[in-house]
Amino acid sequence: MSSTLPKPPLDEMGDSHVASSAETPLRKDAFDTSNTEKIEIIAGHFRSIMETLGLDLTDDSLRGTPLRVAKMYIEEVFSGLDPANKPSATLFENKFEYNEMVVEKDITFYSHCEHHFVPIIGKAHVAYISSGKVIGLSKINRIVQYFAKRPQVQERLTVQIAEDLQNTLQTHDVAVVMDADHLCVSSRGVSDTNSKTGTAYFGGKFKEAQTKSEFLNYINSGTSEK
Repeated sequence: MSSTLPKPPLDEMGDSHVASSAETPLRKDAFDTSNTEKIEIIAGHFRSIMETLGLDLTDDSLRGTPLRVAKMYIEEVFSGLDPANKPSATLFENKFEYNEMVVEKDITFYSHCEHHFVPIIGKAHVAYISSGKVIGLSKINRIVQYFAKRPQVQERLTVQIAEDLQNTLQTHDVAVVMDADHLCVSSRGVSDTNSKTGTAYFGGKFKEAQTKSEFLNYINSGTSEK
């Protein structure tokens, strides 16, 4: 007998934090339409939204907004949906035989909450222990940005970054910690401007108390309000 509970209607979910899986939910035909066509379609829909809100699109300031928004969605803030934009990661031999953790700290990222399509702004801290290969530091930043540039929930984003680095570096020894401000919390709803959301992924040796503590102590050292 199945114990699966029926899903509540969408209008009853309200602000419930609903997440489906570690994979971004994409339709099979997600890339059958060209980016040019997507921009044209989105611009038309956004024009309808603006008109429904009562805005005058003949005004010089608003006339180009639908197209600007459409281009921004496809070419910038949601560009991480397209696998063609995934950064290539060249690995190098660990000739220095450096066997301690490598940490990339305070990586600024911008994403969008998939529940309300408003920004998530935060910092990512990433570490790995080489299994014989190393990666250029800028590539870690690019991997974070790639997965951030799509509609997200922070838990999924954290897992996607960690698992991609594990696959790329061929090691389980990867850790990711993320702290972020969610505008769906601060700019609407409860309107709490002080709270932050933290998520973490610890793989391989980072599950060990001493290694985890060393990583957390490092990323928390010298932290100051900006």
